[in-house]
Amino acid sequence: MYRLLKQIAKVGILSEPAPAPDEALRVIGQRLDAAVLRHFGRALAIRHVDAGSCNGCELEIHAANSPYYNLEGLGIKFVASPRHADLLLVTGPVSRNMEEALRRTYEATPEPKLVVAIGDCGCDGGVFGESYASCGRISNVIPVDVAVPGCPPTPSAILQGILTAVSASRRDRTEI
Repeated sequence: MYRLLKQIAKVGILSEPAPAPDEALRVIGQRLDAAVLRHFGRALAIRHVDAGSCNGCELEIHAANSPYYNLEGLGIKFVASPRHADLLLVTGPVSRNMEEALRRTYEATPEPKLVVAIGDCGCDGGVFGESYASCGRISNVIPVDVAVPGCPPTPSAILQGILTAVSASRRDRTEI
């Protein structure tokens, strides 16, 4: 133990410096914060649904929820129940086993509800497509307001997709 502590004292701290502030991210954050307050007048509640993804998109969603991107500071929170949600954030191609659960989650979400499809699998079925085990894209099961492509999309793209969904009207189906 003494040798290990001596080596730590001799070598010092070996970590990389903190990333520089990203001005584009700050602009997106300010626009998102203003749009959330303008349209909802309170915090935006998101229910995340994994419809059968590989968890790549989930890692990026968790990164978007980190202190660097500061979703809580922008007035966005994740909720456990679709009955408390304003927006559904859905990832992955919809597996046959999740088809009914996704429909029920959508129906349980109160109006006005928004749906954002995350990742290539959610937008167009990705490498899985439609098969005996997969319904394919999310829009094959429930209506989608905004599709955020990428395998996986960056946290900035996810924030931009949420901003687009909150800012756009319900009838405008868009892909960023």
